[in-house]
Amino acid sequence: MKIIENKKHFLHCNVAGFSYHCGCEVFDQMKIGSKLRLIREDENQYDKNAVAVFFGDTHIGYLPKNSNAQVAMLLELGYEDIFDARVQTLDPEAHPEEQVGMVIFVKRAEKHTKKA
Repeated sequence: MKIIENKKHFLHCNVAGFSYHCGCEVFDQMKIGSKLRLIREDENQYDKNAVAVFFGDTHIGYLPKNSNAQVAMLLELGYEDIFDARVQTLDPEAHPEEQVGMVIFVKRAEKHTKKA
């Protein structure tokens, strides 16, 4: 039996700017594996490729500048549904910029075949 993965690892990083956003308000609600949302911020004055990271409706930070260009481009082109972003690490004792690690997977495209 052949196993086909439904997603592939794309990127892992810490959530940047965690200490400047509302992450501390929801830190205790996050768990390893919690779903995160990625939102493109094309009007961000500090980073032309800004990608905000949300836990539920709470903005907890950003993808780091050195890791966001490809994700920003795909989001800008409307491919937001291909990403599966999750909390990978939580460390309340770490520096705030290193308290939340995340992993981003790219989901396999659904193949639609027509039967003759």
